[in-house]
Amino acid sequence: MTTATLQPRAGRRCHNVLNSLHSTSYFAPETGAELAALGITHPRAVNFAIRAAALGPVGAGAVTATFYNYKHDLVARHVPAVWATASPEDVLAARARAVDSSLRRLLGEDAVTSAEMAEAARLALRASEGCSRSARPLYSAHADLAVPEEPHLAYFHAATLLREHRGDGHLAVLMDAGLDGLEAVVTHTATGKGMAPKWVFSTRGWTQEDWDAAVGRLRERGVVDASGGLTAEGVALRAEIEAATDRLDRGPYELLGMAGVARLTELGAGFARAAVEAGAFPVDLLGRG
Repeated sequence: MTTATLQPRAGRRCHNVLNSLHSTSYFAPETGAELAALGITHPRAVNFAIRAAALGPVGAGAVTATFYNYKHDLVARHVPAVWATASPEDVLAARARAVDSSLRRLLGEDAVTSAEMAEAARLALRASEGCSRSARPLYSAHADLAVPEEPHLAYFHAATLLREHRGDGHLAVLMDAGLDGLEAVVTHTATGKGMAPKWVFSTRGWTQEDWDAAVGRLRERGVVDASGGLTAEGVALRAEIEAATDRLDRGPYELLGMAGVARLTELGAGFARAAVEAGAFPVDLLGRG
């Protein structure tokens, strides 16, 4: 099957709705409660633990490298210390319990047990068979995990595989574009689709001074203007970054095919919309403000 069978950006659109469902886990109170029961209470430690656990008890360097847009000083305050509190295996089990309860709350029991959820899980898992392990550490680590039996957990697992597969490739593209972790965030935020700066400061460890310095570097390159918005060159750069990421991430969606991608996108959009309407995300999460 070739890319000609897919509409432009079809894979990206499918990934985006799957990623929305996956991302609910980072904001769900169930996640914090489950990790607190293990003794992990700091929000940043919770975040690092649940996403990095599939890698095993890694150190701060591995987390900074694979997460890319977090300040290393922040990572090092919590990793590897978090593994002395709870093992990666216990964290993964806690995350699964949190996902189970949070999806039941956000989507409702009828959706979780529906034929549509089972269909979405089947399609997403099929797409994940088109992923590649090469140079994709977070995807590859999650691909080693067992597929859950319950459809909503299998769907979350597959969404995670597809998210991390695209994400690992995206980092290679960002490096090729000459954007460090914070510069990548600044340019993404300037598109209106990235996190608001206050969320970057509170979750990624960067300061206003760090942000201003990154803006200054990007201004010198002609990527952002005096107000911090993207220039024409910046818009073109972000467009090429996403297009290059699409090219590196085409395998899963080519395998699934046009009809399968369209159906998975339709199903995933419904679940993502329901989660958003149920308050899955902070209202001020996105934007330049």
